[in-house]
Amino acid sequence: MRATLRWAHADLRAHRGQTLFTVLTTAGIIASLVLAAALFSYATNPWERVFTQTRGAHVWLHTTADAPAGELVFLDGVRDAAGPYPTTRTSAEARGVRAGVELRSAEATEPRVARPQIAAGDWLDPGAPDGIVLERSLAEALWVEPGDALTFPGGQAADGPQTLEVVGVAETAELHYRPGEQPGIAWALPDAFARTAAEGRGGQAVGLRLKQPEDLDFLVQRVVTVLGADQVTQVTKWQEARSDAEDGYRLLGLVFGIFGFGALLAGALVASGAISTRIRGQLRDISVLKAIGFTPGQVVRVFLAQHLGMALLAVAVGTGLTLALGPHIPGRIGEAMSVWHQLPGHLLLLAGIPAGAVLVIVVATTLAAWRAGRVPPVPASRAALPSAGPVTPLTRRFLGLSFSSTVLLGWRGAFPRRARAVTAVARLTVPLTLITIALSVWTTIDRFQEAPGSIGLPAALTARSAQGGELGPQETRRLLAEHREVDAVHPGAEVAALVPGQTGTITLRGLGTQEDPYPFTLAEGEYPDGPDEAVAGQGLMDLLQVEIGDWVRMTVEGRPQILHLVGRSLEPEDGGKVVSTSLDTLRERDADLRPEFSLLLLEPGADPRAVSSQLAENAPGGLEIWEVPNPADGLAPALWGIAGLVTVLALIGLTELLTSIGSFVRDRSRDLLALRAIGLTPRQISGVIVASAGFISLAAALIGTTLGVLLSGWLIDLQGAMSGIGSGIAALPSFWTLLALAATAVCGAVAAAALPAARITRRRLADSLSATL
Repeated sequence: MRATLRWAHADLRAHRGQTLFTVLTTAGIIASLVLAAALFSYATNPWERVFTQTRGAHVWLHTTADAPAGELVFLDGVRDAAGPYPTTRTSAEARGVRAGVELRSAEATEPRVARPQIAAGDWLDPGAPDGIVLERSLAEALWVEPGDALTFPGGQAADGPQTLEVVGVAETAELHYRPGEQPGIAWALPDAFARTAAEGRGGQAVGLRLKQPEDLDFLVQRVVTVLGADQVTQVTKWQEARSDAEDGYRLLGLVFGIFGFGALLAGALVASGAISTRIRGQLRDISVLKAIGFTPGQVVRVFLAQHLGMALLAVAVGTGLTLALGPHIPGRIGEAMSVWHQLPGHLLLLAGIPAGAVLVIVVATTLAAWRAGRVPPVPASRAALPSAGPVTPLTRRFLGLSFSSTVLLGWRGAFPRRARAVTAVARLTVPLTLITIALSVWTTIDRFQEAPGSIGLPAALTARSAQGGELGPQETRRLLAEHREVDAVHPGAEVAALVPGQTGTITLRGLGTQEDPYPFTLAEGEYPDGPDEAVAGQGLMDLLQVEIGDWVRMTVEGRPQILHLVGRSLEPEDGGKVVSTSLDTLRERDADLRPEFSLLLLEPGADPRAVSSQLAENAPGGLEIWEVPNPADGLAPALWGIAGLVTVLALIGLTELLTSIGSFVRDRSRDLLALRAIGLTPRQISGVIVASAGFISLAAALIGTTLGVLLSGWLIDLQGAMSGIGSGIAALPSFWTLLALAATAVCGAVAAAALPAARITRRRLADSLSATL
């Protein structure tokens, strides 16, 4: 064992440059994977991030105005509390857009618990007594930002409507605003609150942060016992808020999960290739060891000890530097590293990535060292062995007639043996395939945002007459259609329907009329332009196990409704559990059915917010207008996450290129005498190495982009089908984007090989002669 360790130490000292390169490369890959894990955790756990940064409350309790809610902070198990805040339920209006609001009276000092995280603007300031801070989802629903004005109906302490100025937009770990279901949260100073508080609609809200979150149910029971069941009006647990926030990020989590697994696979292949290449370059040393009495087992242990030591050093360096310097990196990456240690799964990822890397290195080293242990004590001359496989006649004619001998020798150097060539190309193909998939996801998200009609959202706005307004449904649609940037207005109604064999309800929509049909986005089938014809989302078809052409029977308000499915539409809402037909078809069941809302299709290039503001100003009685929610909005964090992923994969690909180039240099250094003997100049010899690297990268680029295109379309459509939207949503990168990716890979390989190729030609011929054995 002592001799084994001494030789391993001596070998590492004799190859200091190679050892340093291996350690730094492995450390770079580890650091990249740790940064990627932190970035992905930060992006795919937005609620957890906000909850951690704001010290969110585990439960929010809404009580009556006279309940002693302030005493709850003294209950056993409560660490701290936010509030109690006086609250009122009211509504706010901005440029004709209305939304329900839960207004809270807050002080200028930010609370310690459930502290709203300011995303834009500032917190409340006594210098701006009419200021108000909105939760982000409420601000997005009202289309306002800091500096805009909101109009409230006015309360007991004021005469007539009150106007407050938005001074900030904040993020919280509470339930988000949902039209007609959940009011949005806003904060105002006590004086402004008193002027807008509606009579008889006041209460209190208190948030409790617990010492042991698992005791939440027991604590809620104690609260109800202390205050009385008649004093508690609403209880919202942190699990409900997390579930509400995660609905829009499940696709994002799946995308990052696939990419993270792919990055680990690519890193494992690169590490395996680097180890195999390094051991293959020491065959002479292995023969000497066996000649002086080393057994195959001792040879395996020598290399295992070497690479295990380098792996542990690289893991320590990569992980340590990332944890120490990561929080100081500007931008999203630094912010992600700052809060990563507080997010769930942090310890598992932090321990799993280095441990997985060490395990991969140990396995790869063992396999390569086992093959090295079979090397004979007396090495055979390389001249007696075939250095490359035969070139096919077609390849010989193409390369020999069209290019120079440098290119031909570069081709033979790139593909000396079938197994080695396939392995080298495969290791570089994996990161290029993942980069192509990442670009496809990016293109699909861009398509969702720029052309929402392609995913079943042809309408940009939804409008209806305000409650108590002066406009009726007919006047509302006429007013909407008169706007110059409104292309079409389609009336609509939505009801809940029961289907046989199901305990829940599905959504039945009537959109458009037979004279003016609604432009459904069809993935397959035909438009429902006949009697009792309808289209359904993938989620509904999977739920009922029906296909296009089947008849579906359902019950609406106790009356039967039978529809003929003639097509499958892309439905991003309600998990695709939606069946849509014309409004005329629904009226055949219920002649008194009236349109509940209108869907507005805008002219290309029209700004929904500007159109909404203009329509609200033209409506004397007021309109309720809101933007149709786009699922791509929840995928916005994926764009910079994908950019970081592409960077990590590019580093992994560069590492593999450098490994392959090192193998080419070693092989060509042994052939230096032969290449000079046939008349090649030093520049031509360098060209052979550069051409070999170029051919390897070209083959990997062609295979990687092709596989990436095929896999990305399948993966995106598969996720679409699983989420209920349906297949047919994938958008692939353009031909020029793929060409640029392939060209970048080839040019990068050529540039990386230029310097090592130039250095090899300056070697002494005596060194090349000794290397032929």
